[in-house]
Amino acid sequence: MRKIFCLFMICFTLAAFSGCGDKKTKTVNNTTETVKTDFEALDNKRTGWGFRRTPEGPEFTSSQKTIMEKYGCIYMESGKEKNLYLTFDEGYENGYTSVILDVLRSRGVKAAFFVTGAYVKDHPELIVRMAKEGHTVGNHTVNHPSMPTVGVEKMAEEITELDRLVYDLTKKHCTYFRPPMGEYSERSLAVTKSLGYTSVFWSFAYVDWKNDVSSAQAEKSVCDGLYPGTVLLLHAVSEGNASALGNIIDRAHELGYEFKSLDEYGM
Repeated sequence: MRKIFCLFMICFTLAAFSGCGDKKTKTVNNTTETVKTDFEALDNKRTGWGFRRTPEGPEFTSSQKTIMEKYGCIYMESGKEKNLYLTFDEGYENGYTSVILDVLRSRGVKAAFFVTGAYVKDHPELIVRMAKEGHTVGNHTVNHPSMPTVGVEKMAEEITELDRLVYDLTKKHCTYFRPPMGEYSERSLAVTKSLGYTSVFWSFAYVDWKNDVSSAQAEKSVCDGLYPGTVLLLHAVSEGNASALGNIIDRAHELGYEFKSLDEYGM
């Protein structure tokens, strides 16, 4: 059903892109609802995700909060519950994902892995393992483009084709999407949402993809950034992250935090 719906939505976005009216219908779970969004009328200014770190926690602007709420995005859970959401971006494999999965299994923690097309094709066994062990396999597009730089049709293709690749391996559809490089526009958020995805940003990240961070540095960086509701973005290509992960999880637990899956966000 999801695959049929995604194919239908590609046709819809093509129609919107070509200016064929602003009122369409779609069928979801045997119900019909009117779709009035004209994607091309939405602002496509490219915006990079970022925020200010303060001693009280990450600080977001009012405009960020407004657009995140409008499109139902995940970035930092509100409230005082000491929940953490662990996510990894997977553009390529550097030999550490299996180590990360071993640590997660030993600690009973679930994470989300946002994967690209090349990663899925080159490492299908890791995708299968992620799904089999209860982790979320998230959509990071086929080719990792900045979404606002491509047309509506291409946005849809990048997302739905990645989903097809993952589904062929796991028989599960992706439901979470992370914009490549954290770049987005109102138009890209609207297209993503129309395809049935929740866009996932973050409230903690650090420069870990250069792979020159030691285990001790990784542990300190992450543990210093823990606040209730934090969505952690790490890169699985980092040896420092992989070797420090067990200690990070143990320390978080000592501080009273609990790791949750994205499905539990906001619950």
